[in-house]
Amino acid sequence: MVHHAGASPADGKGAAECVTIGAVTATAVSPAEIEEIDEALSDDRPWVTLVWNDPINLMSYVTYVLQKLFGYDRATARKLMLDVHHKGRASVSSGTRDEMERDAARLHTYGLWATVRQD
Repeated sequence: MVHHAGASPADGKGAAECVTIGAVTATAVSPAEIEEIDEALSDDRPWVTLVWNDPINLMSYVTYVLQKLFGYDRATARKLMLDVHHKGRASVSSGTRDEMERDAARLHTYGLWATVRQD
């Protein structure tokens, strides 16, 4: 048995159409509704602060700054610094956009290149 329920074209509401086949009901969703769902889900992703490699700062200085600003132990700060040096960048913190923008600004005051992005 197939049963169609939902808005008719005459009512102008454009509601999703439900189709029942036996005991299973499926809802048709428009591409615009899917995009809205994707955007809502992407807003839940955390933001990260990235430190980028530069030709100016010494590796020991980058390690020191990461320890001072983020409270990393020496080994963790050194690992992040080596990621910056060898991979070109490292994610040093994550959280809300406002927090990450603050972290990037703090890194800038120490002369490091930093940006924020959604992870």
